[in-house]
Amino acid sequence: MTSKGEQTEPTAPKETPTEQGNPDTSKNPPFKTADEKENPILAQVLAAVKRLELDHGRLSLLLDAINGRIENISFNKDIAKMMTEEQSLDREFPPESIPTSGAQEDGRLRSAAEDTTGVPRSPTAVKSPKRGGTSRIILTTYPGQSGIDPIKMDWGNMDPRARGPVVVSRQYDTVRRRNAIGAHGGSYSIYHALAVASNNLDTEHRPDFTNTEPATKIGPFPQWGDKKKIVAMDPWGHLAPWLFDELRTDHQLDIRPTIAITRAHMKLPELADSVRSGRLVPDGKICLNETGELAVTKVAVEPVWYLPGVAERFGIDEGTLRRALFEVTGGSFPELITRGDIKVFLPPIGGLTVYIFGDPAKMSDQNVKLALRVHDECNGSDVFGSDICTCRPYLIFGVEEAVKEAQKGGSGVVIYFRKEGRALGEVTKYLVYNARKRGSDRASEYFKRTENIAGVKDMRFQALMPDILHWLGITKIDRMLSMSNMKHDAIVEQGIPIIERVPIPDNLIPEDSRVEIDAKIHAGYFTSGKVMNLEELSNVQGRQWDDVDH
Repeated sequence: MTSKGEQTEPTAPKETPTEQGNPDTSKNPPFKTADEKENPILAQVLAAVKRLELDHGRLSLLLDAINGRIENISFNKDIAKMMTEEQSLDREFPPESIPTSGAQEDGRLRSAAEDTTGVPRSPTAVKSPKRGGTSRIILTTYPGQSGIDPIKMDWGNMDPRARGPVVVSRQYDTVRRRNAIGAHGGSYSIYHALAVASNNLDTEHRPDFTNTEPATKIGPFPQWGDKKKIVAMDPWGHLAPWLFDELRTDHQLDIRPTIAITRAHMKLPELADSVRSGRLVPDGKICLNETGELAVTKVAVEPVWYLPGVAERFGIDEGTLRRALFEVTGGSFPELITRGDIKVFLPPIGGLTVYIFGDPAKMSDQNVKLALRVHDECNGSDVFGSDICTCRPYLIFGVEEAVKEAQKGGSGVVIYFRKEGRALGEVTKYLVYNARKRGSDRASEYFKRTENIAGVKDMRFQALMPDILHWLGITKIDRMLSMSNMKHDAIVEQGIPIIERVPIPDNLIPEDSRVEIDAKIHAGYFTSGKVMNLEELSNVQGRQWDDVDH
């Protein structure tokens, strides 16, 4: 046993082949140089570097294990060696022994209450308000690691308490019980990090959920207990703080909702025109007045992915999905590789909003009609009225038709997904616009322009879209207010029949958007009219820029 006072380097393990991603320990001699003996701070720094090498080696081993390039026996042996070496480092150089400045005192106190994994030793450990991390950065965790005890997650269990809550927070009392990877907030989790870094948010802040309960009851439905039907959202996400109040209060776990339900009024200028023209009639309940103001129930949903189910939807294995998510996000979530026991991931992407017109209970009633539009975000058109596409006109048409269906005693629903520019993003979309307007901007070249820039025509991947329909209890769609063949096919493949498909009326199509809509119809979009051939498509041309010499 080596004492702290002797400051000797722990014996290095036997060399492991570096071609499998292990650190070459032969390059780290088991003795100290004269400089290290005279400078304990240098020794601490070298120990920290050694820990980073061990973490890198474990990540490499786990990545190779996913690819099936190393045998399980060898993998377990190498991981055990690395964890033994790290424990030796922690005995000789405990994180709390690192000298701290006054600004670091808070992190030092917290670190002193943690074991070698960076998780709390006991609920009575020293704590103080925090606005930053501990003195030691925890890059990742591993199954079976000391102090790691994830809350059980039985995805698809119809009993929410038997299924368990989604626990993703890295707060002091919660980090060791995490059963999900990622962070709350979707794409806004990065702003959460900025708030912490700039000392505007205490990392130990606990939300007060008083009076935040859902404004209306939705479910539960049998689909909530089918792990094949809902894989991209938490069906119990709107009730989490109340279902698991005991874990929040008695065990101090940070459990948050991923769904919120509220009621509101909606005002769209086009709906005032609908009332004036007689297409909409105020009834005082749904269409409230002569200005076309609407009563609406709104549901906000953050994505929560059950990784085995997501992989199955796309016909790939879970390991391939995990590796792609890890590598393409720049290695942002190493636990996708190291924690194969955790099956839930909260991705940093946008979610969706549901707009319900009429009685929400009627959405799941097979005896009444349902009019539905599934709409993917288009900021330029939806908000700012760009006429290069049909997005806003079709969205407004969908809202109007949904309201009319609800007024007739049925149900109307519009679902708005954050998938800007076919999920390619607005920068890519504007680059495509430039290429179109500096070229001939013909319908026959519409998809080619996008594919040349993005490498793919569309990344919305509608396979995950029907989950929200299952969550709402929808089992049939009487009027589908969409022409998209991809949305139609994804919904039908999930066992939800579509009775009627309703295209956008020709009089609502802006002149400059004929390129888009005619190209999409040719590619498979539903239409009750003519489908053009390639020669005819080449004659459909968009408006040209006045300041560009063609």
